Amino acid sequence: MTSVRTVLVIGGGTAGNGLTVLLRKAGIDVDLVEAKTDWNVSGSGITLQGNALRVLREIGVWDQVREAGFGFGSVGITAPDGTVLHVARDVRTGGDDLPATLGMQRPQLQRTLIDAVKASGAKVRLGTTVESLASDDTGVWVRFDDGTGGRYDLVVGADGISSATRAMIGITERPEPTGMAIWRTPAPRPAGVERTDLAYGGSCYIAGYCPTGPDTVYAYLVEPKRDRATIDPDSYADEMRRLAAGYGGHWAGIAASITDPKQVNYTWFDRHLVEGPWHRGRVVLVGDAAHACPPTLAQGAAMSLEDAWVLAQLLTSKDEFDEQLLLDYHARRLPRVRMVVDNSCQIGQWLIDGVRDADVPGLMGRTMTVLRELP
Repeated sequence: MTSVRTVLVIGGGTAGNGLTVLLRKAGIDVDLVEAKTDWNVSGSGITLQGNALRVLREIGVWDQVREAGFGFGSVGITAPDGTVLHVARDVRTGGDDLPATLGMQRPQLQRTLIDAVKASGAKVRLGTTVESLASDDTGVWVRFDDGTGGRYDLVVGADGISSATRAMIGITERPEPTGMAIWRTPAPRPAGVERTDLAYGGSCYIAGYCPTGPDTVYAYLVEPKRDRATIDPDSYADEMRRLAAGYGGHWAGIAASITDPKQVNYTWFDRHLVEGPWHRGRVVLVGDAAHACPPTLAQGAAMSLEDAWVLAQLLTSKDEFDEQLLLDYHARRLPRVRMVVDNSCQIGQWLIDGVRDADVPGLMGRTMTVLRELP
């Protein structure tokens, strides 16, 4: 156990919640602050590969995730008309005792992690942000937006792709758009949908869906990015339904259910990777604050959870805390994260460029084989 006894986690998303529980299991005092008053319980669906499930098991929520989600072991490639062209077995990146893939409603995953944070005894403050950080050799002075403050042995920025913590400590890398955007929505699960199916081409770059429970799916359409300011949010359902009309098979039933614009989300794909150290002094980044990529490999949550796992392992296994611990964290994570970011973006670029002989299945398989190894 290191000399770190008090930690502030900034951001209550997947990485921040997971890290909080792992540190509390080791007896470390953790305060968690989250900017949103609803603790960020939102979204449509999420695809979790086995290496994400492996960390969720370490956190202690695998039983709840397994019960709430839908596990499966293959991915189908279809033509835009719905004809199945190929079905491939997914690599079990979390080991043979876990599903290769599990779909889940994102709000349910967040609620599961929230319950685990509450049960851990961590102190949580919602609707709270950090105004300033002052790191020295032995800790970090923190000032919050309500005028209160405190001192911690370590501060962890888990505040997402637009991380204020990252900017506050002087890391200058910023997310860059890849040229793609995605429409997402939850929908009723059509009879017979028991895996992810992906159609490449047609009216969009990608049309896909993933079962997220006994009765639900998460459906998505990927297209060239547009100026978001020109899209009326009230038209989101109509627009997604219009794009979905270009696809056959199960898409007819999914499209018919897309009626509520508030259930539809539209976002750009970004590439983000901090190549240099992910810390300054005693403030360190995890998850999307340090790296993010298009979901073409469905590895965003997994990479964030692995960050939390590796950092918690180092903090709880070393006798002393020093800068080398944070450098070791970066060294363990960077090659694996860079591979996922680069390969996720490569798939997207092949689609943008219209490369007909792109080896998408091969690249996916090679990446997942590497990810079977522990981070």
